[in-house]
Amino acid sequence: MNSLRLLSVSLMFSFSCFVSAYGQPFRQFAGAGEAGMGYACIMKSSFWASFHNPANLAGIRKITAGINYDDRYRINELGTKTAAIAVPFGKTSLGAIYSHFGYTDYSRQMAAISCGLPLSENILAGVQIDYYSEKTWGEYEDTQQITFETGLTAHLNKNVIIAIHAYNPVPQSLRKSFMPSALRAGSGIILDENVFAGAEIEMHTGSRPLLRTGIEYEALKKLFLRCGFCTENTSFSFGTGYALDFMKIDLAFSTHERLGITSSASLIFIIK
Repeated sequence: MNSLRLLSVSLMFSFSCFVSAYGQPFRQFAGAGEAGMGYACIMKSSFWASFHNPANLAGIRKITAGINYDDRYRINELGTKTAAIAVPFGKTSLGAIYSHFGYTDYSRQMAAISCGLPLSENILAGVQIDYYSEKTWGEYEDTQQITFETGLTAHLNKNVIIAIHAYNPVPQSLRKSFMPSALRAGSGIILDENVFAGAEIEMHTGSRPLLRTGIEYEALKKLFLRCGFCTENTSFSFGTGYALDFMKIDLAFSTHERLGITSSASLIFIIK
């Protein structure tokens, strides 16, 4: 039994190392709507995008809550569950998020609080404080870390948006254990009232830059179709969503050139 547990933990660490080499191992992205666009979303005004770039929280003007689940490669132990809420206070909006990745013998939990506010009519800014707790079985030591992230979104005109987001902009010399840093920069354009397209470049510690692109099309009233591409692991994605007055439902699927398909599902509740 112990040997099986040790094997399972070893597999989880191997997977974590794989993710570290090809992506952001700490911040697990969330939001099926964003997943359908290849997570090209730091410039987009939407609920889950606000937790990719806290500046976009300022665009949420109603109390909104959401839950999300990512099923990676049909392996239950690699699933990620996320819950979040955003609450406006005057011109400022506050948000909170909680995420759980893993299973009994290995898990990583993340909790954060964030704030977004307008600096001017066309410029939004935000900051988020992140807390991570990593628990493992047996002789492996549990770890806890704190960092922050910040972002800026600028509306150049009614159709063109640019944004930048920095994750963990803290020198590694100030940390006891390694935590990667990341920088994302992107732009989006509203082609007409039914089509939004975005692209961004992401760079993180120890990895080559990667490109994300995505398109969202409102095919019918309140029915959305999405597709995206990311150069990381040559990942293609597609998804759909439907918006009611009080709720939004999103589904997405993204590919991995070696590991298979990740499916994502989100529910967003709007409290007027």
